[in-house]
Amino acid sequence: MRREPLDSGAIASAGYDGATAVLEVEFTSGEVYRYFAVPPSVHRGLRAADSAGRFFRERIRDIYPAQHVR
Repeated sequence: MRREPLDSGAIASAGYDGATAVLEVEFTSGEVYRYFAVPPSVHRGLRAADSAGRFFRERIRDIYPAQHVR
């Protein structure tokens, strides 16, 4: 999945596949996670957030099923 960089201290990049509703997040640590059943509005919100890290903690982490990719 193609990810685009985010201006964030916690998240290096994020990508979204609308056909499968999968959000892929690469953290600045190098770890990559996939989040499933994520609505397009949540992906747009992450990209537009003043703080991507805060948005992720409040609106994505522990809400959507996740898979650790690397």
